Amino acid sequence: MGQNRRLLLGALLLAPLLAMARPPNVVMIVTDDQGWGDLSISGNTNLATPHIDSLATAGTTLARFYVQPVCSPTRAEILTGRYAVRSGAYDTSAGGERLNLDERTIADVFKAAGYATGAFGKWHNGEQYPYHPNGRGFDEFYGFCSGHWGDYFDAPLEHNGNAVQSRGYLPDDLTDHALAFIAAHQNQPFFCYVPLNTPHSPLQVPEAYYAKFAGAGLALRAENPAEENVDFTRTVLAMCENIDWNVGRILGSLKSLGLADDTIVIYFSDNGPNATRWNGGMKGIKGSVDEGGVRSPCFVRWPDRIPAGTTIESLVGAVDLLPTLADCAGIPVTGTKPLDGISVKPLLMGQRMSAANDRLLFSHWAGRSSVRSATHRLDHAGHLFDLTSDPGQKRDVAKMQPDRMARLSAALLDWKNQALPVAGARDRPLPVGYRQHPITRLPAADGIPEGGVRRSNRYPNCSYFENWTKTTDVITWDVEVATPGRYEVVLNYACTEADIGSRLRLECLGRTLESQVEIVHDVPLRGGEHDRVPRIESYVKDFGALSLGVIELPAGRDRLKLTAPVVAGREVMELSALRLRLLD
Repeated sequence: MGQNRRLLLGALLLAPLLAMARPPNVVMIVTDDQGWGDLSISGNTNLATPHIDSLATAGTTLARFYVQPVCSPTRAEILTGRYAVRSGAYDTSAGGERLNLDERTIADVFKAAGYATGAFGKWHNGEQYPYHPNGRGFDEFYGFCSGHWGDYFDAPLEHNGNAVQSRGYLPDDLTDHALAFIAAHQNQPFFCYVPLNTPHSPLQVPEAYYAKFAGAGLALRAENPAEENVDFTRTVLAMCENIDWNVGRILGSLKSLGLADDTIVIYFSDNGPNATRWNGGMKGIKGSVDEGGVRSPCFVRWPDRIPAGTTIESLVGAVDLLPTLADCAGIPVTGTKPLDGISVKPLLMGQRMSAANDRLLFSHWAGRSSVRSATHRLDHAGHLFDLTSDPGQKRDVAKMQPDRMARLSAALLDWKNQALPVAGARDRPLPVGYRQHPITRLPAADGIPEGGVRRSNRYPNCSYFENWTKTTDVITWDVEVATPGRYEVVLNYACTEADIGSRLRLECLGRTLESQVEIVHDVPLRGGEHDRVPRIESYVKDFGALSLGVIELPAGRDRLKLTAPVVAGREVMELSALRLRLLD
């Protein structure tokens, strides 16, 4: 009996140690174009977001959390812990969204530590492998790599490079796949990245969510109501309530699997609101380096580790996520490139942290830069604002606080001088032909039209080429073939019966492939039937697949050129992408 008691006592003493032996799981939920004010926890009475709010009440609120003004730079900072301008992400399309290949990502760090890694949603940091998520440390990827998508219902997506079709409303489908990943890896530590696509336009949401807001009055409006499109705001609020439902599904799954206490859940947005609406009186929206353009809601829950219901007022940024989450998981971060972020784990644990007291965070987009201190922001035009009393940035205090003005001006100039040069970032060909990822998709967004060919929309993401009417028209992609071998070439296209018969020629690295358009694929535009508010981006089509045949390519860099030596009708075709599959 005595020995049994000793064994029982030993087991009881050992149990907490065994529980701590497994490092925490991480679920990172990132929304697209959701402003700080688009949550009920922020004081917005226009909507209810109880599941997201629960992360604050059960965890901590990072009250001063900062991202970049637009999508891809913020995502680059999430991945690397470094300012986006250092890592090659200087734009949102045409190659500028890509993360340099010599950057180590947060998924690389967690994967090296034995974590299962998965991403489910919008990537926006490069499509062609090894820019692709599967080349950046993620074992599993389900979603889309473009900056935005054309239709949120039954959408064409990809799963680890293979084309698939989603089911139903896209955020729901992405969450379904994230939940399946969590369930499949419940017995090992996992890093689950869930970058949802909403409330980015096109503004589409199921009727079950929209009905509440259709025609509804809004208690809280923009600072200048004349600048607000109320129907736009109503739809965004409905989309945010759908996000909240999906967050509730994730939290419910963690609880039912017995993983809630062992999982860090972090929630935030990638930039400020995508239109003028209520945002706590802050100046600026998406694309602005002012407070409203870069301040994001952020909540972190880790039961029994992070004190519940707390608020952290220190400045924290997207650049801090990699070092902080790795620190929480006990993973050392090594590499040759210095991080701009710091681990704020002590703050999360309710401890003091001197390194966070007087730090500065920098914002940059489209040639404009600003700097944020604990209390002030120096904007891109050289105006200084005390945000403790003036969140709307209405009173320039530069002349009244010359010492502070001088310090922040010098800091911003120094940062711009050493961070903004992006050597080589604009000279990065599209990689083709890796055995680990044999299918390379070259979308219209990455192509260069010449002659009369034009994009379907001024915004490249999710556009397609049209008006291809002449034998002198050319479409090119700047590519670098990594592996010599045989490649099947497939076009994603649409073509009417009247236009059948055009001859196509593909040229690259001294090799030529010719074929003829013989199969009709005449399909209507889609997406508009689901829009609640007219969009500014391109509508899309269910493009078909046309095989041009097989071409043998050597390794090397060249312009992959597509022309039509014979134009049989009014137009050769509409072209959304070209796919190269390595066969050898």
